[in-house]
Amino acid sequence: MVEGGQLQEAQAISVLHEMLQQSFNLFHTERSSAAWNTTLLEQLRTGLHQQLDDLDACLGQVMGEEDSALGRTGPTLAVKRYFQGIHVYLKEKEYSDCAWETVRVEIMRSLSSSVSLQERLRMMDGDLSSP
Repeated sequence: MVEGGQLQEAQAISVLHEMLQQSFNLFHTERSSAAWNTTLLEQLRTGLHQQLDDLDACLGQVMGEEDSALGRTGPTLAVKRYFQGIHVYLKEKEYSDCAWETVRVEIMRSLSSSVSLQERLRMMDGDLSSP
């Protein structure tokens, strides 16, 4: 969805928020600490938390009452399902170091997509502010 550019601004912000929130939740589990360098894990958590705080402000600005359902439908729901699949995978693999490495690669891919989405949002904001 991100790659195809099929998202409107409110949807894009909602999807980005969900991606960051799910990543934050994933790396805040007790079992994540066993597979990761503690210092690097804490830096990742702190960075994700800061991004979420920044995005919360944007989310409030572009989403009104009528858009509150975005978190339960469409692209945002797809992100939630994606991360549920990651949780299932980790559980099936008994949270092994190998499973966490696979998840790390997946998360890097998803965060890379989120950077692309953030750049697209910046361009939208630039377009909106132009006369």
